[in-house]
Amino acid sequence: MAEQKHHNEQMNVEDALTQSEAFLIKNKKAIIGGILAVVIIVAGVIMYKHLYSEPREEKAQAALFKGQELFEQDDYAKALNGDSIGYKGFLKVAEEFSGTKAANLAKAYAGICYAHLGQYEDAIKYLNQFDGTDQMVGPAVLAAAGNCYAQLEQLDKATAALLKAADKADSNTLSPIYLLQAGEILVKQGKIDEAIKAYTAIKDKYFQSYQAMDIDKYIEQAKLLKK
Repeated sequence: MAEQKHHNEQMNVEDALTQSEAFLIKNKKAIIGGILAVVIIVAGVIMYKHLYSEPREEKAQAALFKGQELFEQDDYAKALNGDSIGYKGFLKVAEEFSGTKAANLAKAYAGICYAHLGQYEDAIKYLNQFDGTDQMVGPAVLAAAGNCYAQLEQLDKATAALLKAADKADSNTLSPIYLLQAGEILVKQGKIDEAIKAYTAIKDKYFQSYQAMDIDKYIEQAKLLKK
């Protein structure tokens, strides 16, 4: 039972974080959707070891569970702020159980909820508070913050976050997505050389990725803009 619950939690966070990748480049939905099953494999691995070892952690996880259900139902406002029948909301879980792994996870959920609600400044606040040091979850949350910066037209911060996420992830699954997003923002900014550098990193370093299949098109289009 505990193992199944742990697995479900991993998939919930995976879906949450991968959905956040679609905020900026709408025509990349198919690419982004293709990684739903692999983005956050280790979301709960670190926390599982001690998840039920301390009563406070167990209470925090129980408080988080209802929010995950509401999130899956796309009821982002209620997942974020709670309901009238006892569910606290991600914000309260993060505050009341500060220091627990569940509270840290609640911050990521809260940030994504805010992003879905179009409240990008609040989304960035909570996404940046998430403490993720592993090679998949941390970069995914950082990239989500980058996409929120892009929505606010804070493009320098957006590209910085996406490039950092690509570097931290250093994987054929995630890094090319972040580099492609960063490249398109850089093109929009007129920073063509930097965009070409991002695209070329996909071609040279992540040549086994899905994005590498047509990256030459992006490189050539960017080079044409320099003429």
